[in-house]
Amino acid sequence: MTTEVLISDMKGNYKCLDTVMEASPKVLNHNIETVRELYPAIRPQAIYNRSLDVLRYCNANYPTCLTKTGFMVGLGETEEQINRLMDDLLNVNCDILTIGQYLQPSPRHYPLQRYVTPAEFAHYKDMALQKGFRYVASAPLVRSSYHASEALKIR
Repeated sequence: MTTEVLISDMKGNYKCLDTVMEASPKVLNHNIETVRELYPAIRPQAIYNRSLDVLRYCNANYPTCLTKTGFMVGLGETEEQINRLMDDLLNVNCDILTIGQYLQPSPRHYPLQRYVTPAEFAHYKDMALQKGFRYVASAPLVRSSYHASEALKIR
């Protein structure tokens, strides 16, 4: 049996993060959700660098745990922004990446900017693997737990 935990940024409280990590999950998942430039509109309650710090902290202090994150496309991000996001994630040694299509949950939520093509998802996957992610799932219906057991084969 393997445990993967999906956590918030815990408002940067590392004592809380240590409590989670002391349970020895195999995978720690904290979704970055979007590119830096869209954080104020998409995640006003969160801080981009704090999300990166969660992943950095886990890799530095719990090196046997795999780290995982995911983000959505279709929110108006550019390929250059996606490229920088991937670099930021690799700079904190993130192992596993998921990329999925944003779908507007209700009229009150941020509006969908566009549907990303399957070819673009394949391109993002290739780009991420070439950059050095150990496992990447990238397709319109990919979510945090998408084929989670496949990602565990990287060890």
